[in-house]
Order: sequence, then structure tokens, then C-alpha cells
Amino acid sequence: MKKLEYFIKDIHPIDFFERKDYDIVKVIKENFPKVKIISKGDRLIANGEDSLLVQLRIRLDSLLFIMKNREVIDNKTINLIMSGKGDDLINSLDGKVILYGVGKKKIKAHTVNQIKIVEAFNNNDMVFAIGPAGTGKTYTGIAVAVKALKDKEVKKIILTRPAVEAGESLGFLPGDMKEKLDPYMQPLYDALKDMIAVEKLDDYLNRGIIEIAPLAYMRGRTLDNAFVILDEGQNTTHNQMKMFLTRMGINAKFMINGDPGQIDLPRRVISGLKEANIILQNVKGIQMVYLDESDVIRHEVVKRVIDAYKRSEHSN
Repeated sequence: MKKLEYFIKDIHPIDFFERKDYDIVKVIKENFPKVKIISKGDRLIANGEDSLLVQLRIRLDSLLFIMKNREVIDNKTINLIMSGKGDDLINSLDGKVILYGVGKKKIKAHTVNQIKIVEAFNNNDMVFAIGPAGTGKTYTGIAVAVKALKDKEVKKIILTRPAVEAGESLGFLPGDMKEKLDPYMQPLYDALKDMIAVEKLDDYLNRGIIEIAPLAYMRGRTLDNAFVILDEGQNTTHNQMKMFLTRMGINAKFMINGDPGQIDLPRRVISGLKEANIILQNVKGIQMVYLDESDVIRHEVVKRVIDAYKRSEHSN
């Protein structure tokens, strides 16, 4: 059994706990019968299995998002969201344009949790985006970083990830360092090419305005005036994650992405992402955003694959 303490933010707690037309907490309890839920002041306290608490947190995030962005909300809407059937309702808000990319392409945060990533940086300097593959964590983060660069809020973008299945053993690969790293950094290049014209991107890379480097290269640096994204954070160790987080300098924004379900570390090594998710929960200036299969914007089959694996893991 684990515990979740969920604070009601973005809307007034009275609008959540003391509505005269219906009891929101009652609806939540009905949709999560295996979780013990009580209200206390401006928060909900829930006890239950970890997987159910993650699901509860994501649906509460969606509910608060809808309550913040819609003047009218009824019992049916709350039931849809808390039962996990409110994706169309949430996505009908038509996303949030982050910036205009190559060919004036609209680069959007499409889902409620992707929008929460964008909004999280309004009030926080460090944001964790945690969820499965295909949920848009990296793409959304890079879009926010490129916008910050274009708006001159930062002077450079640094994209990093643990290289070669977290081991960072690149020596046996042929070529120079860039050639060794490129296969592992390709998803980051692909996102950038949607947002910055190739000629300008090459110029930024050559001048170090955009830097793509393995996590080991962050050691000993202080990163000022930069938007820094750590991708594949689940493959960091305790020491690597702590090292990275303490590189933060003046006027810096940090984003840490990861999928706890795709850890490539040796069995007995604790994931730095999983550990940070526990240790940093209530640290001021840091926000955790959780994504799930409802945020997958790849092929529809990907959602079903994620769901099938989740059912299999729960049955074992």
C-alpha cells in the first residue's frame, strides 16, 4: 500500500470540495473503489496500490484542467474523466500552440498532460515528465525550449541523455564522438528539424547555441542561461541524476523526461528517475507531470500495446 497526497491547485478548493450541485469526492471514490480516499483541507489523501494511485493522479490532473478551462462542468463530465473515458472531451480543447515551426507548422501540446508540461514552466524552473513511450514528453519539452530560445529567455539549449543503455561506454564504436552519439540522439534531432530550418539548426549546432551531448559531459559544469533537457532519465543512476540536477545555474530551466517501464540499468541498480520522483515530490520550484496511454499520439496500435503490457504486468 502506498500513499498519495494530492493538493487542489489552479482552482479554489471550495469549488472542488464544497459544490452544492454534486459531491466530486464521492464520484472519485466510486471510480476508484480499491483506493481509500479522504479529503483534508485543500487536498485529497489516497492509499492504495501504486499503479492505481498513478492513474488517480493523472485523472485528477485532467479533471482540474477541465474545471479550470470550462465555465460549466456537470456530474456526467466528472464521471467521464474519472472513469478514464474523457479523452475526447479533453482533446476537444484542440491543444495549445507552443510555437510555429518549419513551414509555419503549428507545434502543439495536444493532450491535457502535454499542456500541463508547457504550463508547468510558467511557475517552475525544473519539471519532470514521467510516462510511457509515445506520450510526447521529449517533443513537447524541446518545443518549449525552442520557444524560450526564440523569445530570448535563454541563450542556449542543451539536450542530453545517458548514452548506450546508460553505460556510456562509447569507445568501442567507430568514428568521432559525434558519429558515436548520433544514433542515440536521433529522436532529439528529429524533433528539432520540425521546429528549426535545417540551415539555421546547423548554424546553432556549430556555434554551440544548441548542444547535444552525453550525460557524462555535464559533470563539473554550471549551466547558466540555458534550457536543459535530460532525456531517457530512467536510465540514470543515483549519482548521475544527482550530478545532473546540481548543474543548474542562473536563469536556467531544467526538464527531466523518462519512462519507468523501460529501465535498461543492471537489476540491482536503482533508477535515478524513480528515486527523484519520491525525494523531490514537494520541493518548491519543481513540478512532476505524469503521462499515460491517453497521451500517446503515435499510431493507435501503440496505445493498445501499452495497455496490453500493463494488464500483463498487473496479472503477474
